Amino acid sequence: MIKAIIIDDEMHCRKTLGILLKEYCPGVQVMEQCSDAQTGIEAIKKFTPDLVFLDIEMPHMNGFELLEQFSEIPFAVVFTTGYDQYAIKAFRFSALDYLLKPIEPRELLAAVHKVQTQKKLPEA
Repeated sequence: MIKAIIIDDEMHCRKTLGILLKEYCPGVQVMEQCSDAQTGIEAIKKFTPDLVFLDIEMPHMNGFELLEQFSEIPFAVVFTTGYDQYAIKAFRFSALDYLLKPIEPRELLAAVHKVQTQKKLPEA
């Protein structure tokens, strides 16, 4: 089972991603859905996820600033955003994948498969 956290300031995006994961990736357990970066940091520390789905553009602290709060990033990061111009920067932050909203189920499955391969986790 892959433990995951969703961090996105838009509730409909969190809900939609949660539904897609439940439907297409039953081996992914969403531990928490967070509406801002600070809550996301707390959830990451509490749940030690394998995977974080992270929005980039959020008020107060963006996704990159969230990652800068960690000296080491012990989880896979899949950015979920409506902006394609951040892709290069995302991969510099060791992002495993970069999904543009609206998220396509096929692309979500591919991202989760990358996490399984990287972490040597069982199939989701």
